[in-house]
Amino acid sequence: MRAMLIEYMGKGFLENIIAMMKQDPSAVRFIPDLLGDDAIMVRLGTTALVEELAKEHRQALAVAVPGLLVLLGHENPTIRGDTANVLGIIGDRSARDALRELQKDANPAVREIAEDALREMGQVDA
Repeated sequence: MRAMLIEYMGKGFLENIIAMMKQDPSAVRFIPDLLGDDAIMVRLGTTALVEELAKEHRQALAVAVPGLLVLLGHENPTIRGDTANVLGIIGDRSARDALRELQKDANPAVREIAEDALREMGQVDA
């Protein structure tokens, strides 16, 4: 299923993947795999996917958080930044310490995204 999701996201089948994950919320466990992909189209689509799922299925997204926390240590700063952004959208409090740590990242863009994510989480948790 992981390979299929990456292929479909890369081809722009975002709406299909959204529908599938709404029908089978357990598939959110593949979000870290999608976000860790090298293809920008897959990562952008994954961010849009999380934004859409967060509207009605925010609690289901918690399954993806442990895998996303691992991605915060990825060697690619773009993936670290994308992951911080997605964690901010999800708003799971368990990610706060890791995002605070990411504010010390060597990459200034990653630091800024981590700060934005923490700010967004404050709004989510208020």
